[in-house]
Amino acid sequence: MDVFDGLPDPIVVYILDKVGDVKTLLRCSSLSKRFNSLVPQSSESLILRLDQVVTTESPPDSPVSNFFKSVCKPFHGLFSLFSKPAKPIPTTNLSPVIPSKLLSRFDRIKNLDVELLGGDAKPEKGAGIKWKADFGKTLKTCVVVAFRSASTVSSSDGESDAEFVTGLKTRVEWTIKALMAASTRHHLMSQVVKEHKEMESLVMHERGGEGTVVMKSEGLREFRKTEVARDQELEERVEKKQRSVVPSVRMSMRHAPSLKLKSGICLESATLVIVRPSEEYSDVGDDKLATEAFAGSCMYGEAVAALLKRNKNTLDMNSF
Repeated sequence: MDVFDGLPDPIVVYILDKVGDVKTLLRCSSLSKRFNSLVPQSSESLILRLDQVVTTESPPDSPVSNFFKSVCKPFHGLFSLFSKPAKPIPTTNLSPVIPSKLLSRFDRIKNLDVELLGGDAKPEKGAGIKWKADFGKTLKTCVVVAFRSASTVSSSDGESDAEFVTGLKTRVEWTIKALMAASTRHHLMSQVVKEHKEMESLVMHERGGEGTVVMKSEGLREFRKTEVARDQELEERVEKKQRSVVPSVRMSMRHAPSLKLKSGICLESATLVIVRPSEEYSDVGDDKLATEAFAGSCMYGEAVAALLKRNKNTLDMNSF
């Protein structure tokens, strides 16, 4: 007689509840008819690890090139700085059907943590980026911290006007990559959010810690309500892009050509960007939002605190 045969169902469910990992629980469900019936009851808090990532390239008429065409149009001498086509932006292209199928056996999910391979918003070699986005029916906020390189010696004595403009292009590219990665993850879990109406918290993060997407209880309710009334044109646009539509946004951007941290590390071209939808825009609470987004990361958290003291530039970008 198996040791589990002598345990009452509530005890077995309690044990399974401590497992949490979706794939492990699904394997457990294949052990016996009893486990198959108990696993769906087991956990309100689950961890889903998705290992399959397919990358796609952005179209030639990308948001990066469109943005700089509109920004540089009035300035005759500057457009040549952006004449080279933007590098393709890879994005995660998993179908929303995949996580939906994996979670179809679970009927009482309240908290879901999704781990992805990630890496699709990573900048050039040697650079670093972290971002955190909050979603409801669409993007609510996104905070991006990035730098071109890190060393123990500063290589910058300031920047010329030309260097500022070239650096601006890089900073906007970092932001757009983060927004595209975030909106792709939002779309990836759309089917799961619609099907699991009791879910109160959804967090998607990358294995390397690069980016995080959060949907809180209010945002989840807002998404489900909006999905019912979504028009056909928007539906086709989302399906074509395989990501949620990013609304028109305002980017509050701060940067330092060289930022020296208390640890002695110098971050070259350190950048902090806080993104909010243009509609009913307000920067009230930006400092708190940015500080809390990277509270658990020593280097990035310190960089945020230092960059918040810098002057900010504000840029507007159309929906894409």
